[in-house]
Formats: sequence, C-alpha cells, structure tokens
Amino acid sequence: MGAGQLRRALCITGLVMAVGVGATGCGGEEKTPDYVSAEEVCDGLFKGPLAKTIESVTGATSFAWTNPDGMDRVVDALKAGYESGHRWAGGDTLCRLSPEGGGRTSRAGIAFSMYAPQDVGDLRLPAGGRLYTMGKQSEATPMSASLYFECVSPQFKGSKERPMRIIGNFGRPKDREQNMPDSREVNLTVIHAASVAVAKKLQCENNGGLPEKPVLKPRT
Repeated sequence: MGAGQLRRALCITGLVMAVGVGATGCGGEEKTPDYVSAEEVCDGLFKGPLAKTIESVTGATSFAWTNPDGMDRVVDALKAGYESGHRWAGGDTLCRLSPEGGGRTSRAGIAFSMYAPQDVGDLRLPAGGRLYTMGKQSEATPMSASLYFECVSPQFKGSKERPMRIIGNFGRPKDREQNMPDSREVNLTVIHAASVAVAKKLQCENNGGLPEKPVLKPRT
C-alpha cells in the first residue's frame, strides 16, 4: 500500500470511528435537540434532494445532533496545514452521521485534510475501487469515496503559485454496504456536495474546479 493509499485508509477509518461522538456540554441555557432530520444534520449541508440520498445511504431519517461548528474546524485545520508549509497535513471532521438507535457500525462521516502532490496519480485503489473524472482525482468504492481538488483563494497567501491541495473523504456505515451498481456514484455524490461547500467557504476560485452538480463519469 502506497503512502497516499495509507493516508486515505486511515482518514476514512478514523472518521467513521469518530463520528459517533455526540455533542458535549457547551454551557449556557439554550437547549439543543437530541435528534434532527437529514435536512438538518451537519448544519443543513444536505437540504433538498440530498436529504433523501443521506436517508438511503444510512437507512435512517433521524440523526443525533452534533456540534454545528464542523465547517469552522475544517477551515481552521486546513489553514493551519497550509501555513505549516508541509506537503500534507491532517484536517478535521466536517460531518457526523449517527442514526438514532444505531450502533458503531451504523455511523458515517465526512472529513477533509491536505493531500501530498504525489497522492494524485496514485492509481492503486482499494478493493472495488473505481476512478472518476471529477476534480483533480476522484475515486469511490461501495463503502467510501474520495475527492481531490486544488484551491486558489485570497484566504491563502501565495496560493496562486502554491494552491491548497484538499481531499474530502466519505465513509459509509459498515452495516449499510451496498453492492448495487450505483453505490459508488451515490458515495461520490455525497462527498461532492460537501467538497463544494468547503470550496465556497474557502472562497476557492471556480469552486476549486468542481462542478456545481456532480459529474459521475468513470475514468477510462
């Protein structure tokens, strides 16, 4: 397994293990809900038609409420990684999907980090993996999807010469593995939506080269 593959595997495994952590006490008197719908989970990331996709992927319509600051944590982690000057850097979890009444194997999640230049072009995929044309590189298996893109933004000094390299990873619930013909494309659709949201938050030029709607064309 190459270095890029190892980082991807660790990221996907780590985020799925971590996503079950619920909200911690934040002080104050405001009461937060215990559970929210697919349209409300992850700070409303999946409003609209994508909510049905999330319900299909997880087999649930109600999810544990978690702290809604995932986007801010991801942005801060990416900025810190970029400013460190390292070729790659760890990020943070954007979205936790913990179905009501579910156990550890029913959890899913999305995380972002900074990838190394050599990770793009590493075509040794996990079992069941397939490459797609979206972004700098995109790949999906029946259980996961990864999307690589570059960001030139006024938030990153010098990014015109050295773009921020971002990878988004989505891990499907272990108890919801689906070998249906479109399972890879569904996973890629989920990580595309999250990646576009991150690109917009970072003010990436041209959304980091990502289309507004997912392009699910396999790479030949």
